[in-house]
Amino acid sequence: MIELRKISKWININGRPNFILKDINLHVKEGEFISIMGPSGSGKSTLLNLIGMLDDPSEGEYFFMGNPVHSLREKQRSHLYKQYIGFVFQAYHLIDELTVYENIETPLIYQSIKSSERQAMVADILDKFQIVGKKDLFPTQLSGGQQQLVGIARALIAKPKLLLADEPTGNLNSRQGEEIMELFQQLNNDGVAIIQVTHSEKNAAYGSRIINLLDGRIELTS
Repeated sequence: MIELRKISKWININGRPNFILKDINLHVKEGEFISIMGPSGSGKSTLLNLIGMLDDPSEGEYFFMGNPVHSLREKQRSHLYKQYIGFVFQAYHLIDELTVYENIETPLIYQSIKSSERQAMVADILDKFQIVGKKDLFPTQLSGGQQQLVGIARALIAKPKLLLADEPTGNLNSRQGEEIMELFQQLNNDGVAIIQVTHSEKNAAYGSRIINLLDGRIELTS
């Protein structure tokens, strides 16, 4: 599903490259659940953003579903992202001016799915996440756990093959965090590949493989 070959990312400081990621080689199979761990500043979120096509590597090759992402035009990458990838952010990234229903519906509008089909899909996922009663509320009227549920529902509405999660339980209490991780486990059992960035060893253990980053390099996997 994913193959990274000698991926590096740097920024220039005083004419010299400052590496954020260095020589990353990684294979991810369809349906895997991978946890990325490492100290702050080790490059975890940057790696996730590269995999999610929200950022470009400075060098190296990235193949996604057989497509050479590193040589695709932005429009082609955007099409791949919208078709196959869902992203869950620690800070939720919901649109405050839109209701829960409208936030969840947004990815379907980008895919030009007709209105009647959108309504059915949103109704189905509202029911699945047990948030039907919240559909007309705005994000600021929800608790942190509820906002994260809406964020995950939005990420899953278009039925992605890959779910990327950046510290998905970072702003939640322990019970809410457990519920989110159990939901991820269920999604993975249904065939969705998941790559999560986490500081939590407990959350990381939900993955079938743990990748440790240190100073922008993969240190070891388990």
